[in-house]
Amino acid sequence: MTTETVTLPLEGLVVLDMSQFLSGPYCSLRLADLGARVIKIERPDGGDLSRRLYLSDTEIGGDSTIFHAINRGKESLAINMKDPADLEALRKLIGKADVLIQNFRPGVIERLGLDYDAVRAINPALVYASISGYGDEGPWVMRPGQDLLAQARSGLMWLNGDEGQGPVPFGLAVADMLAGAACCQGILAGLVRKGITGKGMHVQTSLMEALIDFQFEVLTTHLNDGRRVPKRSEFRSAHAYLSAPYGVYEAKDGWLAIAMTPIARLADLMGIDSLAPYRDDPKLAFSQRDTIKRLISDKVATASVDHWLSVLEPADIWCAKVLDWPELLASEGMAVLDMLHTVTREDGVSIETTRLPMRLNGHRPAKPGAAPLIGAHSAAIRKEFGL
Repeated sequence: MTTETVTLPLEGLVVLDMSQFLSGPYCSLRLADLGARVIKIERPDGGDLSRRLYLSDTEIGGDSTIFHAINRGKESLAINMKDPADLEALRKLIGKADVLIQNFRPGVIERLGLDYDAVRAINPALVYASISGYGDEGPWVMRPGQDLLAQARSGLMWLNGDEGQGPVPFGLAVADMLAGAACCQGILAGLVRKGITGKGMHVQTSLMEALIDFQFEVLTTHLNDGRRVPKRSEFRSAHAYLSAPYGVYEAKDGWLAIAMTPIARLADLMGIDSLAPYRDDPKLAFSQRDTIKRLISDKVATASVDHWLSVLEPADIWCAKVLDWPELLASEGMAVLDMLHTVTREDGVSIETTRLPMRLNGHRPAKPGAAPLIGAHSAAIRKEFGL
């Protein structure tokens, strides 16, 4: 069986993506990768604001790389929300869709007359998904639902970096990505329910809810150990809770990550005699975490990464070389995963980007289409759906 012959699980479903920036479009990207037809609803004058959200000074075909990455394989229908005729056409299209995704600021979707209650009257079987910054009630509702600000309010930043360093944000838009993933899960559950009952569902999530869920493991520990505030390691911190040797250490020619390993085992394999006082009491790996990690760091620095891998890996110690992007992209492990592909737009613009991070019946589906030009499919969609 070839990749092209695989029937994708969401083929035949029509998704209207009225969202912008990252969280909603990430959700619809995953639905598109799984076979859904995603029609991106954009303003005629500028489209999705992320078209101009630049991560660098690189622009491809007039749009940012992030827009290309997160909107590949979708169609674009230009709709002027201030034009009554366009709004009526959109309502008609909603009546024929399976899923609608929106992440407007609070109150905007109601003013447009496209909130869930209004839309349910048009299409009772629709799975309607809303992503917000902080839910739909409480003191933060009207605050900007932006990734860095959500991270700031979530407590997440105090889990990164070394103790004494201050709050450290993730170097990725984790709130947007996780909220999009949670929304996708909710939509899929809603579609299953629709298949059973014939009725739609309103799926709601937010950046804050996704970040709280992201921390479930350590937050549950905090809630049940007397609510002690987690203390990051002062040296080579990699986890606010886990004991030594958990961390990343500098070798002669690079960096080595070492995960959960008994101190005695590591001391014997690496010949670290100075770890003798910490061998037999597992509690010391917590209370003397920084001291132990400094002793390990001193030893790691005496040899190359490959040397330590040759010592530790045959002994089944959990360790790995820390790769940068050039090393990752040149690695056999990355090549075998086949996670990259080149997609091309109707005007000939091409971009190399990532693929669906899962296989279906042993194959990774490929969608060759790139992110669309604004309104590139308007005429065809209007004709198809009689808008």
